[in-house]
Amino acid sequence: MANYHVTQKAGQKGWNVQKEGSKKASAVVPTQKQAEQTAKKFASNNGGGEVRIHRPNAGPIRDSDTVKPGNDPRSIKDKKH
Repeated sequence: MANYHVTQKAGQKGWNVQKEGSKKASAVVPTQKQAEQTAKKFASNNGGGEVRIHRPNAGPIRDSDTVKPGNDPRSIKDKKH
């Protein structure tokens, strides 16, 4: 199981897909939507996990999704995705 973060550093044009605990990005893509899709694909290929989407310019987490077969730590079901 692997968790991924979708981030954009200040002044950067693309979005990073970074595995939790890693120093380098696993991928850099042009849009946040593409980064989110890529992170979900990576998490799924690694047995599931959490994908955390941050606000631009290294901001706080704005959304988080559980990718199966990962276990959702919250009992509330996400109706948005």
